[in-house]
Amino acid sequence: MGASPVLAAQLVDYLPVASTVVAAAFTVVLWRHWKESPRRYLLWWTVGIALYGVGTATEALTTIFGWNEGLFRSWYIAGALLGGAPLAQGTAYLLLKRRTADRFAVALVTYVLIAASFVIATPIAADAVDGSLDGDVMEWQWVRLFSPLINTYAVIFLVGGAIWSAVRYWRRHDRPMSRVQGNALIAVGAILPGIGGGFARAGTVEVLYVMELLGLILIWAGYRMIARDATVSVHPAQADRPLTTSEVRT
Repeated sequence: MGASPVLAAQLVDYLPVASTVVAAAFTVVLWRHWKESPRRYLLWWTVGIALYGVGTATEALTTIFGWNEGLFRSWYIAGALLGGAPLAQGTAYLLLKRRTADRFAVALVTYVLIAASFVIATPIAADAVDGSLDGDVMEWQWVRLFSPLINTYAVIFLVGGAIWSAVRYWRRHDRPMSRVQGNALIAVGAILPGIGGGFARAGTVEVLYVMELLGLILIWAGYRMIARDATVSVHPAQADRPLTTSEVRT
């Protein structure tokens, strides 16, 4: 009887493997959608889910093979810096005029490149390494100040954008429920990894692994619900030419 909780805890440690597989499959789906309908928001979403998978892959490899410096730096860049930002940028292309979204994209890429360069350059405090993926091992602790701004950007556009879209569709007289429910699922799915990150900082990394997988599944489910709706979802200001049949899909 006593072995069951221990076994369950050990299995939870391997959840990032499942998250990586799911992220890889979702990336393929998004990539195919982008190839069929090459719109910028789909490209950013494809990159975002791919990087989500890179982040969970580093967690999986750390569980299997143990901590090493390369995995840590990759995890911090893909997870702490880029966990939700590319997805948020994709949503920005749905909510804003294209020119405005382009400017945000340039600013985001520039900011991330600067932050990532410092993550790569910071020395590692060997005495702080305890086998877990934690930013405390960086000697330049000020490097961690880059991530709150990026995470705030992700919350505003990914979570806030999904909530705003759900409310907007709910208020329509025809109430396209697939879009209301799909955006609601995306909003909840985007919030869960952040909640898990809070538990991880408190020392309970298992909650993060559960929330990452559940959040990814909910985002995919939301995407599938919206993708079945064939109505146009692109900001009218971005439609500088008539949309083709394939482009009216989300």
